[in-house]
Amino acid sequence: MAFYSKDVDPVFHGAGAKPGLEIWCIEKLRLVPVPKSSIGKFYSGSAYVVLSTSVLKSGPTQHDIHYWLGNDANEVDSALASDKALELDAALGSCAVQYREVQGQETEKFLSYFKPCIIPVEGVFTTQEGALNGDTYQVTLLTCKGDHVAHVKEVPFSRSSLNHNDVFILDTASKIFLFCGCNSSIQERAKSLEVVQYIKENKHSGKCEVATIEDGKLVGDSDVGEFWSLFGGYAPIPRDSALGGPQQVDSPVILFWISLQGKLSQIGSDSLEKDMLEKNKCYMLDCGAEVFVWMGRNTLITERKTSISAAEDFLRKQERSNGTHLTFLTEGLETSIFKSYFNSWPQTAETKLYDEGREKVAAIFKHQGYEVKELPEEDVQSYINCRGTLKVWRVNGHELSLLPASEQTKLYSGDCYIVQYTYPGTERDESLFYAWLGQGSVLEDRADAVFHMDAIVDSARGDPVMAQIAQNKEPLQFFLIFQTLIVYKEALQYLILPFLFHDIKGGISAGYKKFVAETGVDDYTYDEKKTALFRVQGTGPENMQAIQVDHVSSSLNSSYCYILQSGTSVFTWIGNLTSSKDHDLLDRMIELINPAWQPISVREGSEPDSFWSSLGGKTEYPREKEMKKFIEDPHLFKFTCTEGDFKVKEIYSFTQDDLTTEDVLVLDCHKEIYVWIGRHSTIKSKQEALNLGLKFLQTNILEEELSLEAPIYVVTEGHEPPFFTCFFEWDPSKANMHGNSFERKLATLKGKTSSGTAPSRNALKPRSREATPDGLRSRSSSSNGWERSFSPASTVSGSHLKFSDNYSVSSPTPVARKLFTGSSPYQDSPVIEPSSPSTNENSHQIDANETSANSLIYPYQRLTVSSTEPVSGIDVTKREAYLSEEEFAEKIGMPKGAFYKLPKWRQNKLKMAVDLF
Repeated sequence: MAFYSKDVDPVFHGAGAKPGLEIWCIEKLRLVPVPKSSIGKFYSGSAYVVLSTSVLKSGPTQHDIHYWLGNDANEVDSALASDKALELDAALGSCAVQYREVQGQETEKFLSYFKPCIIPVEGVFTTQEGALNGDTYQVTLLTCKGDHVAHVKEVPFSRSSLNHNDVFILDTASKIFLFCGCNSSIQERAKSLEVVQYIKENKHSGKCEVATIEDGKLVGDSDVGEFWSLFGGYAPIPRDSALGGPQQVDSPVILFWISLQGKLSQIGSDSLEKDMLEKNKCYMLDCGAEVFVWMGRNTLITERKTSISAAEDFLRKQERSNGTHLTFLTEGLETSIFKSYFNSWPQTAETKLYDEGREKVAAIFKHQGYEVKELPEEDVQSYINCRGTLKVWRVNGHELSLLPASEQTKLYSGDCYIVQYTYPGTERDESLFYAWLGQGSVLEDRADAVFHMDAIVDSARGDPVMAQIAQNKEPLQFFLIFQTLIVYKEALQYLILPFLFHDIKGGISAGYKKFVAETGVDDYTYDEKKTALFRVQGTGPENMQAIQVDHVSSSLNSSYCYILQSGTSVFTWIGNLTSSKDHDLLDRMIELINPAWQPISVREGSEPDSFWSSLGGKTEYPREKEMKKFIEDPHLFKFTCTEGDFKVKEIYSFTQDDLTTEDVLVLDCHKEIYVWIGRHSTIKSKQEALNLGLKFLQTNILEEELSLEAPIYVVTEGHEPPFFTCFFEWDPSKANMHGNSFERKLATLKGKTSSGTAPSRNALKPRSREATPDGLRSRSSSSNGWERSFSPASTVSGSHLKFSDNYSVSSPTPVARKLFTGSSPYQDSPVIEPSSPSTNENSHQIDANETSANSLIYPYQRLTVSSTEPVSGIDVTKREAYLSEEEFAEKIGMPKGAFYKLPKWRQNKLKMAVDLF
């Protein structure tokens, strides 16, 4: 395909060379560039082509092309804009996604380029100086919808336009009024204030008053009287539905083949496979609210034009709503939403088309004198001080054992650990907690690790960050705070280091010991008498690890160095693809593991027979250079819950201002995710946020096969760590503002300050004397600190998770059980009575009355968290209380009276085991 050939409009020469927006408009049947001073100003009688170019962290540029059609644009200009968008894509190497945008129904991706909003102007665009029309001032009434992007639409200046569901802006010569319908959300009101600020600055040069009008408020404010006088006096607004419009219904998904003549032929419905798409053909995927045109990489420009016209004609003939979004995709550039409509989509990265186009375009840019960056090296920067204080506890059921400082950098894959790292922050010391789940650990220990971490963090001062991580999926930050880490296989045996665990007989978790005894599996716990193979990895002395792997030759890899211990012999194996830096790390790690070792250095290809015999013989192993994956740009998503359904929506072109205090957001960084909890959100615990993070991983929204063991960080508003804020242009003062999002925006608009030290979120956590397991152990049976809700099961029962209202997954079971699939971690757990004689008995008697106070009895199947026919109107925190005495004893394993004498945390664990919590 030609690039910038004579067939390409000269106006596109150099397009997409630099990041940012480039806009063209159809004027007198030709495309003309829109000056930068007019970017964001759209005329309803014109058609535009918009190119968004961004430079990804992985190096290449990303292009998105939109053609925008004003409501009054003629058909000729609209068709020409569509053709020009395809022509621009060809000029860029067919490596852009194209979108059709219709005035008033724009995609959120398009609107995100023009924050806070676009307000189309009547008339047509012209390049003649002084002839721009639509600038005459007039009073206008606008409706404003949306929480993260604003859909602004002019409505008739009449009282009948007002309703209780939306937010309205009345713009007059001297004052801007904001009318908030009583059913509108706080987030919509806050976003509308940004639009008010935009109008004030752009139409009034910042010189006008702003007044907010409450729906239903009639007296006590002169602004209220002035507002209604503009409508001829007050009259009640009719009560209407709070649904705010027609509800979307599920439509069948139909795949059409588009012939060379533009004829549509249905070839599949609902159950679709990727193999149905052929490289030399074009297809249309009709999903109801959105339609996609897929163009094979071997198709010609003429075929693509025909296919796009066919899709547009299809929508017109079917009289589809202007809100039906139309997207055009070239093979290899499929969006995650498009892929989600197919039963399975190969996860092998189909980057050939994109890379070929990028290389050709890069050559052109270089020839024209533009700088083209290569793929950057992996960022190993630490955003926090890594010279802080480290504490590590090993998990053993409901007990924790603090490791001595000399042993805290040695972890065993059969165990789980809680890590507390304290480091100096800007104004105070900050803490970071990890629950590290060993690859060979048992289910009960994993669940207990997460449970303990939540309880510790819940009682800590300063709202610390907590994270759940699994072995082999550790984030870089974890390695940087340890600096040096050795991971041994399986669990630490009592015979090796008995002095470490003075309270626990056997030296390993009771759960792991029980697992080995019951299954009869071999215990491969490391000791110096056994053969052991370690892979050495890292980036330098402050980030290096030795990971024990299976002692077989297939564990080797030419990209690494290894240490092989076999009896009295120690070998160091140097892969052919390693560097001098790797060799230095190898020498340092030998000193750390055992300074007395005198290793035999072996280079790949010159190994003695004794080396291979120690590994059970020579077999094949990876010899190619281990390539680093592209550093993907992060994506921000918002969680919402409506009538039991969870929905996930992406926030495009996100900034710090999108961290709205009422929201719960997920920042997907591909290798790890962050769950951000707004101070005014409905989330009541960090454990609940952790559960939401797991739900997000299960949806695989970006079709990137995120591992369910990917690290999940939980971050609260006002306590964001530097390794989170680095993804934003961060203003600390915004993170410490008081009030809800509307109150904050209003204070900013009126020039008042609302910043300060943010108060802790209500009912999120009590205070303790020390944020460590030792400080909590004496309180383990009390109602304060350990009485944390383990999962949000009571609020997500029977829910589904949806993305863009197009696909869904069932809500998972409570996080501790869902993370560790298999039998319940508490199924065979014995009942443990409180061991401390000083336990506060009042903490048990609060719930003891449940045995007689409740007279309502329901069957177990209807009381479970995952019930398909859940009982309504019950206290979902006391599901077990509605069981009959017989069914209670059968499911819980004890009478109700005995159960309610247990500490809260123990009750919760038992309820979780039977899906009642």
